[in-house]
Amino acid sequence: MRPLPRSFYTRSTLLVAKELLGKRIIRTDGKQIVSGIIVETEAYLHNDPASHSFNGPTQRNSAMFGPGGHLYVYFTYGMHYCANVVTGPKGMGEAVLIRAVEPTEGIEWMMQRRFTDRTDSTLDQKRHIALTNGPAKFAQAFGLTTEHSGLDLLNSEIIITNGNALARGSIVASTRIGITKAAEKRWRFFVKGNAWVSRR
Repeated sequence: MRPLPRSFYTRSTLLVAKELLGKRIIRTDGKQIVSGIIVETEAYLHNDPASHSFNGPTQRNSAMFGPGGHLYVYFTYGMHYCANVVTGPKGMGEAVLIRAVEPTEGIEWMMQRRFTDRTDSTLDQKRHIALTNGPAKFAQAFGLTTEHSGLDLLNSEIIITNGNALARGSIVASTRIGITKAAEKRWRFFVKGNAWVSRR
């Protein structure tokens, strides 16, 4: 499970957003390992009015201004966490939001985090998809909070590795979701036909 090199992340953010699709994200928590294949991303650039970095560095977004290959996690709507992969050189302020993953390992651990209010432990297809088919769901299933913001994806408990090769033509570009500024930008990318994509 060799992590992707720094050079993967320091390229164009739009390119990284596309090429993260099919890669495997892994979190190790003691003896517990959870992992999933990234199937949906969104790019946020430094001159993008929808980006947290648009008005410059703050205490909240400081991790976003680190060198590519770090994690930026933020808290939103007073109840959700969202996880981003920092891209580009140090000081650029660009990142890729991980919107959805297809879970592959540690399913039971994810269920305990996602469905804490339920006593039913069965995993039907609907609940299986609901584990990680959205940015907040993914962060909750993997146990990611702002405590993980700034982690180096090359040598921490969270890494991204090569995963599944995608067929030519399997990546779809669309407008981003849940924003009002620069909403026309087609900077959301997802794997065509994958059940875990948050919205088609």
